[in-house]
Amino acid sequence: MSDGHRQQGAYCGELIAERAGTEEIAAAAARLRAAAASGVPCAPVRDLIGGWDQDAAYAVQRAVLDGRLADGARRVGHKIGLTSAAVQRQFGVHAPDCGVLLDSMVHTDREPLDLGLFLQPRIEAEVAFVLGRDLEGPWVTAAEVIAATDFLLPALEIADSRIADWDIRITDTVADNASGGAVVLGTTPRPLAAVDLPGLGMALDHRGETVSTGSGAACLGTPVAAVTWLARAAARRGDPLRAGDLVLSGALGPMVPVTGPGVFRARLDGLGEVHADLVRADAADATEGSAS
Repeated sequence: MSDGHRQQGAYCGELIAERAGTEEIAAAAARLRAAAASGVPCAPVRDLIGGWDQDAAYAVQRAVLDGRLADGARRVGHKIGLTSAAVQRQFGVHAPDCGVLLDSMVHTDREPLDLGLFLQPRIEAEVAFVLGRDLEGPWVTAAEVIAATDFLLPALEIADSRIADWDIRITDTVADNASGGAVVLGTTPRPLAAVDLPGLGMALDHRGETVSTGSGAACLGTPVAAVTWLARAAARRGDPLRAGDLVLSGALGPMVPVTGPGVFRARLDGLGEVHADLVRADAADATEGSAS
């Protein structure tokens, strides 16, 4: 990037980009793809696209996802991040961000999930919306979200970062598909009208210990508000929410680092339970090999 494309930023004395060019966007996408392929986290991409240019960050996100779609992945929905006011203050922003869900990211309750798929996993409980109709246009209303929702499921999102040590700013996480890793879905659907979403309580357990608690009100006041924001943002970016889409509506409580194998269980009032069974496939393979 030439000096003409940079200016001294007003935030923390950083150099930030006025506008990242196609070369910087391509370089950032290549860096993230290499980290995912190698399993080795990379340096932040904000040195290439700046720390605050979210349009450039979403362009990087699209470039990485286009590569995965070209390799045969299938888009199945969207996810929202940064729904907590405290996390927004941490990143210096006043709105959430969003990413795309691919078929390879979605797993079923109690399905063994190999930790080797992730670089730096963290886990959080969420409400998943499954849509029965499209949500188009930049001014989707909450009433339209409610009417379009076919059913709800309890979910566990396994967030992951291709950026080393989670050293991220807003552009790093947006470029990295909103730090998306995987989602584990419960299998008992509930109608939205049967669930008090703002009042919904959540408890996340690991090995018999409660490691995170929260509520629906922690997600922009209610997960419906989060999905409404997402529907508007996705429409403005030319990728509106469609019938059949799976939508992760944002964390209900603090994110928890995943430090090793084990089962995480989330209990969501009115929605039931969902379990993420995290295993090390390489350890199992080694055990089988020694026994043969």
